[in-house]
Parts: sequence; C-alpha cells; structure tokens
Amino acid sequence: MTEPSLSPSKSDAQLLLHQYGYDQKQFWREPASVFFTVAMPLIFLFLFSSIFGDKSVNVDGHTVRTTTYLVPGIVTLAAVSATIVNLAITFTILREKGLLKRVRSTPLPPWVYLGGRVLTATALTVIMVVALTVLGRLFYGVAIPTSTLPGLVLTLLIGTAACCTLGFALTSLIPSEGAAPAITNAVILPLYFFSGIFIPEDNLPSGMKFVGSLFPVRHLFRSYFAAFDPATTGPGIAWGHLAVLLAWGAVGGVIAVRTFRWTPRGS
Repeated sequence: MTEPSLSPSKSDAQLLLHQYGYDQKQFWREPASVFFTVAMPLIFLFLFSSIFGDKSVNVDGHTVRTTTYLVPGIVTLAAVSATIVNLAITFTILREKGLLKRVRSTPLPPWVYLGGRVLTATALTVIMVVALTVLGRLFYGVAIPTSTLPGLVLTLLIGTAACCTLGFALTSLIPSEGAAPAITNAVILPLYFFSGIFIPEDNLPSGMKFVGSLFPVRHLFRSYFAAFDPATTGPGIAWGHLAVLLAWGAVGGVIAVRTFRWTPRGS
C-alpha cells in the first residue's frame, strides 16, 4: 500500500484534498466495493420497481406510488452502504492487516487520513442520491425534489456524518478481518427490513416497527422519504427524525473516539 507523498509546504486543506483524491482512486479500483456500494442499489431499484412499480402503498394515511416509496428507500440503502458498511469493513481489514498501524507511523496526520475516507463516503453518497433520483425520474416518473430540496440536502449532510461515525464505531465490535463482512451485514441487513425500506411500514408488525424506530436507519429513510413524498409541504425537513440521527451520530462519535484502534487486536 503506497501512501500519498507529503510536502512540508502543503496546508491541511491541501493534504486533505490530496488524501481524498487518493482514496477515490483506491475505491474505484476495487471491484467488490464498487459493486456493493454503487451497482447493487441500482440493481435493487430496477428489480423492485419492475416487480411492484405499477402498485401503490399507504404511508402515513395517504397513498403514494410504490416507486415514489422505493427511490428514497434505495437511496437510504446506498447511503448506509457507502458509509457504515463500507467504513466498518474497510477499516477493520486495514487494521487487522497492520496497514492502519503503518499509516499511524507516517508523517500524515491521522485526522487527514480519516477525513479523506469520510469525504470519499460523502462523495459516494452524493453520487448515489443524484443517480437514483435521476433514474427514478427517467424510468419511473418519480418527481425530483425541488421545493423540498433543503430537506434532501440537510438529510444527506446529517445522515452521512452520523453514519460515518457509526461506521468507525462499529469497527470496535469486529474482532477479525474475516468477520468484518459477516458482522457488518448481520447488523445492517435486518435493519433495512425493520425500517420499512423494502416493505412499507403499514405492512410490518408493530413489534418490528418498534424495533426499527430505535435505530438510525429508519430515521434516515423517513428523512429522505419526506423529501420525495408528494404530500410533504414546506422545505421537507423532518426535524424529529434528523434529531434522532444527530443523537446517534453523537453516540457513534463518542464510541469511535474511545474505542477506535490503529493496531491489530492481536498486537
């Protein structure tokens, strides 16, 4: 693994942008990461929309087209995949291979290295939100948020920040490189169903809805859905759900600061 070269004359901002560019190249050269983070949400959108696209669902007492419900749901899946899933798996593997330890011993400031990864996760989230929104409009007639754009942007920013801290925090629960994908997916996949991403909340048992309401994925989805819901009035900001995301982000940040490791567990 070759780290980006450092120059004493570079400012912190230049170092961060340099690291971000390096991380971007590294991500797009990894087929597995590209498939699960970029291709899989697109496949899910076409798959579910092709099966259920001509139907409607009841949400919060009114009816919306299934595709209007699915687009923010798949956006949520893509955002979680680009942040929590990607960061938890990647950093656990880097840690257990000893690569994080090597980075820690270089002149590169640790915050720049972590910041580059966060910027990459943010950029991927933006790309997926735009791509899924445009595809939803072109192929399924889902309205592009205009008056509710402030809610969409605010959800993207707060949701990405919260999910990144949770991704770093999740690494503390993963003991080994081989366990990273299994544990991460075991935590996240059930939450997609409990949060109503694939199955509308009105069709979920009350117990599942209650469990889903305890975790951030549902609140991220509901925040995105508010921006796409035709019944939404105003700027589309779901303040209550965003407040829960902020709380989860704060908890994740505290856990990450206290438990994040740069060295393998066995060292």
